[in-house]
Amino acid sequence: MTVESDSLNLHTRYEGEILDITEKIQAIVAKGNIRNGVAFLFVPGSTAALTTLEYEPGLLVDLPSMLETIAPKAGTYEHERQWHDGNGHSHVRAALLGPDLFVPIREKSLVLGTWQQIVFIELDVRSRDRTLVVQLIGE
Repeated sequence: MTVESDSLNLHTRYEGEILDITEKIQAIVAKGNIRNGVAFLFVPGSTAALTTLEYEPGLLVDLPSMLETIAPKAGTYEHERQWHDGNGHSHVRAALLGPDLFVPIREKSLVLGTWQQIVFIELDVRSRDRTLVVQLIGE
């Protein structure tokens, strides 16, 4: 088994921004030496998340709407009482979605459904520079 490490730098512009990073991850897979295995993606930090979805206008509205219902920005958060940084909801949302994702690799291609894309979601209250860890594991 081989492990190859790479990274992906992203700049986000606003809270709730959803970026389709599928092609960028596929490019990392294509230049690597792993033919069959998995791509492990991880975002260091506690106010961002990774998931998959159909990257289409309706879901780009529906996902933030769902997050607002579950962890409303105007809600009461102990994090706010402690740090007064305006992002208690960001931490809760990130914890719900998660910071990591595994995607199978078959013959140097990501194995995704027809309408499935890999997305990065910025949940912090300001623009950020992010570096995702990408590890390819396999043979």
